[in-house]
Amino acid sequence: MGVKSKTRAEKRKEDMKSISFAKLNNCPTSPRKMRLIADMIRGKKVEHALLMLKNSPQVSSGRIHTLLKSAIANWQAKNEGARLEDSDLYIKEISVDSGRVLKRIRTAPQGRAHRIKKRSNHVTLIVDSQNKPAAEVEETTTETNE
Repeated sequence: MGVKSKTRAEKRKEDMKSISFAKLNNCPTSPRKMRLIADMIRGKKVEHALLMLKNSPQVSSGRIHTLLKSAIANWQAKNEGARLEDSDLYIKEISVDSGRVLKRIRTAPQGRAHRIKKRSNHVTLIVDSQNKPAAEVEETTTETNE
């Protein structure tokens, strides 16, 4: 590994320590159905998104509801001193990518066979606080001034 790649990898590692996220891999729902739910909650406050997901009739909303609770727990683990009520959490980013596709065969009339694609997806959810701690705000202001 070159010096440039190594420094970039170390920077990415440091950035991941401050970001609170959760991942759901190989969820057996089509990405198109999952994106409808993801678009519904993107950019919303966490409390509002949890209520929307709980009252939504789609199966995908239950899976994203669990994923969102996991992301909140990860945020609490990284920010032990901060209170959840005071932090003003929101969904910073949510992305749905297609996962593996299982190919199956269904019998059709006159001896034919039709292909069925059973799609799955990967969901990544990033949670962030709108109220930054004072130490982080000072660091960002000194970086912009230099």
